[in-house]
Amino acid sequence: MASSLFLLSLAAAVPAALLSGVLTWAIRPLMMRIALAKPNARSSHRIPTPQGAGIAVIAATLAAATAVIVLAGGADTKIPAAVFVATLFIAAVGFVDDVRALPVIPRLLLQGAAVAAVIIAAPESLRLAPACPLWLERGLLIFAGLWFVNLVNFMDGLDLMTVAEIVPVTGALVLLGWLAEFPPAAMVTAAALFGAMLGFAPFNRPVAKIFLGDVGSLPIGLLAGWCLLQLAWQQQMAAALLLPLYYLADATVTLVRRMARREPFWAAHRSHFYQRATDNGFSVSRVVGEVFALNVLLAALAIASAKTSSTAIIMLLLIVGGIATALLMRRFSRRLPSSG
Repeated sequence: MASSLFLLSLAAAVPAALLSGVLTWAIRPLMMRIALAKPNARSSHRIPTPQGAGIAVIAATLAAATAVIVLAGGADTKIPAAVFVATLFIAAVGFVDDVRALPVIPRLLLQGAAVAAVIIAAPESLRLAPACPLWLERGLLIFAGLWFVNLVNFMDGLDLMTVAEIVPVTGALVLLGWLAEFPPAAMVTAAALFGAMLGFAPFNRPVAKIFLGDVGSLPIGLLAGWCLLQLAWQQQMAAALLLPLYYLADATVTLVRRMARREPFWAAHRSHFYQRATDNGFSVSRVVGEVFALNVLLAALAIASAKTSSTAIIMLLLIVGGIATALLMRRFSRRLPSSG
């Protein structure tokens, strides 16, 4: 069983990486003409840079995952049609926003519709809190899903930042699939996204030649969120929380602070901890390197939490992950001592 799961994930990741790289290279000239991101006071880049590589990443992910699932067959590897259709829909919304900015309310409503389609399509037998009314639980999940999609978008503001987040998360999800803690179809999707992000990475390393754009960050958030929800539905709540903990903490703390200051929290800004780090003397490579290292640690903690039945150990792992995340955020918020 383990060897077959390994082959499934490999069969999804390798072609996704190759296809993502080729498509990113191919569409870059077009994106330079129709989706050029010009730097402003809130940007992390200094020269006009095309965005829209998410088209390549999402196309590669869905194509590779669908092909592997179809070839594998079986009741455990049915194509999650609602998820894939919703992913294409939210990618389309993101692309329109990349080319011509959408108003906030219509944008959120369209994103919410995509998230709701994924949640409503799930079997009613999948529950996080059986004591809670189904309608309330699903409503809260839609709200949480909408927030997760947007926080991935908010955090995609630095070269390689989303790669540094999604690669460890999806890699850990594939490992959990091998350990029989994760549904095969979701594992294949995670493996395909893992490969697609690796294929995109060479084009996004500092100084980036192309960005994901909303057409990438929004559907990546939807796919990653769905995979994490699948993990939570397997009663691996600690693992589902640990894997995206840095993104959750940075984005949520920043949002709360902006709301407390009565700032327009939906507007572009440079208040995230990773953005403040670059203002405080950290190089882009150093920031994403430290975020990647933290995410590898969080992935190890998540896998450990899925393999133990001890509540005390699970709580300890959550505390360790929380402390490590808080320390990095604190580090980013302080000016780096001058080497001179």
